[in-house]
Amino acid sequence: MDSSSFFGIATIAYILAMIIYIIYLASRKREVGAAATAVTLTGFISQTLAIALRWKESYDLSGLGIIRSVPLTNLYESLVFFVWCLILGYLIIEFRYKNRSFGAFVTPIAGLALAFIDLSGVSKEIQPLVPALQSNWLLVHVTMSFIAYAAFALSFSTGLMYLIARSEKRTEPAYIFYALTLGIFVSLLIATGVDFLTFKVAVRPEKFIKNYLFKASFLNPSIIINTLSWIAMGVITGLIWRYGMVMKTIIDKFNISAETLEEITYKSIAVGFPVFTLGGLIFGAVWADQAWGRYWSWDPKETWSLITWFVYALYLHGRMLRGWRGKAVATVAVMGFVFVIFTYLGVNILLSGLHAYGELK
Repeated sequence: MDSSSFFGIATIAYILAMIIYIIYLASRKREVGAAATAVTLTGFISQTLAIALRWKESYDLSGLGIIRSVPLTNLYESLVFFVWCLILGYLIIEFRYKNRSFGAFVTPIAGLALAFIDLSGVSKEIQPLVPALQSNWLLVHVTMSFIAYAAFALSFSTGLMYLIARSEKRTEPAYIFYALTLGIFVSLLIATGVDFLTFKVAVRPEKFIKNYLFKASFLNPSIIINTLSWIAMGVITGLIWRYGMVMKTIIDKFNISAETLEEITYKSIAVGFPVFTLGGLIFGAVWADQAWGRYWSWDPKETWSLITWFVYALYLHGRMLRGWRGKAVATVAVMGFVFVIFTYLGVNILLSGLHAYGELK
């Protein structure tokens, strides 16, 4: 079996685990929770083997040495590594806090990230390194960046759970923020699926994201379809706002204290922030100087990385120096991951710059 086969097993396992965790969240049956953990572990082991095989395949093809052959040089490999770090972090939390309910919020991120690979037509081929990537700084810069991204994803999940658990009324700003965020996310996910079903036969997959995303819905030239799409988003958001308290009831049944959720959110960001500062910004600047002759060039990826850094710096500053607690800082944690997603994917897809080697090609 090659790396693709093990990646396929991992993808199926994570999507199946996502479903089982959601069932566990609703049923609270211990056997269902144990099955979800077992499936997640199976996917994680399979993905670990896949990354190791991919590394060997890249080493055999490139001949650049073991360090420079690390499989982190394109969008596909970085997505896979992000999911691997995310699942590892989740498993540590599950075994540390003896609670499986987090899986229903974490595994959907992993499943959607892997589904994005097939949906967007991201190339899975092992490609030769461009000169800018042929550096030993690649391993530390990219690896540390995605470890931080995974930590931020965990803080997003627990921060969102905190907002749900602490909301008492539908009119609270925190509850409205939760409903609005989830409503937009679900609506965009559905719209992406509609776009894919509409255009997948007409265009090559790699052209889908850049040229056809939301063209069947929100950006449709037909005013009627365009208007109906926005109305549908409003209806979905309204339904989540109306029935979102059901999720609070489910979370409350698992006896997860708000303090525990706040603690995990803080610890995840406390780990991710210095790793991102050192690996994502400082080591990235050193690498940029070696590759392009300057430490900082206001490239879109650099700019949005800095914006992301400021968001999480605000979280830590407010919590540690100002004593901020509760819904306000949880909201910052959730918003921070929105910036992470745009820094990670949005810049590569929508903008161009020195990081263009990460685009969908």
